[in-house]
Amino acid sequence: MADRPVYRTALGASSPDRITLLGHDLAREVMGEVGFGELAFWLATQRRPSRGQTRVFEAVLAALADHGFTPTAIVTRLTYLSAPDSVQGALAAGLLGGGSRFLGVTEDCGRFLHDVLTRAEGGPPTDDAGWDALALATVRARREAGRFVPGLGHHVHKDGDPRTPRLMAIAAEEGLFGPHLALFAAIGRVHPRVLGKRLPLNGAGVCGAALADLGLPLELLRGFALLARTAGLIGQLAEELRHPVGNDIFLSVDLNNASVDPDPYRPS
Repeated sequence: MADRPVYRTALGASSPDRITLLGHDLAREVMGEVGFGELAFWLATQRRPSRGQTRVFEAVLAALADHGFTPTAIVTRLTYLSAPDSVQGALAAGLLGGGSRFLGVTEDCGRFLHDVLTRAEGGPPTDDAGWDALALATVRARREAGRFVPGLGHHVHKDGDPRTPRLMAIAAEEGLFGPHLALFAAIGRVHPRVLGKRLPLNGAGVCGAALADLGLPLELLRGFALLARTAGLIGQLAEELRHPVGNDIFLSVDLNNASVDPDPYRPS
């Protein structure tokens, strides 16, 4: 009989009497000893975060957990209305809506800032003047290319997203205000000189900058946003059980749905 292939993992493994996770006994050394945010960071990086890293990471999770009746929340409630036997379907529906307009900005901004820093001649600036110069050149290049700056602007918080200064302050308090946050802050200072108007640095963008400064994999930044939103969507479902609105949302469309003749989408 040929030897069976061995698939190695540094994450979790089980034997008849023991479960290990990240090289530790799950029951004795992890459960009740490691917080979920700390564990999520540890699983993604395979390095146990410091207290400060955990605080910044969990602040990001809190910032992204819920933001009211966004499309992700609405679709979760409506899917549950349609299939109350499938909580996983309702949650999945909401998570699938995390894209370039909602939640995905976290990854987009982190990748964008990282790319600018990687291409910066001479490495990251060392003072505010240098950061402002780099940010100014970056915003101008995006404007000339006809592209938006990820993380700049918000449809509700037009005068400032309250999550942004708070997360920056937490990162600074923990000594984790790194180059991604520094560049993002500089973009906030200089962009009116290029765009002719002031836009807020939004919460999803600052979360991407903070996660990048923590050294988390850029390819997984959206995953952390989805991790946070999962908790929010569970909250949406819990509220739907107590105070349902999904059916009213459905009826507001269904009762106002009128057929037209001729079909307006058919070329005349």
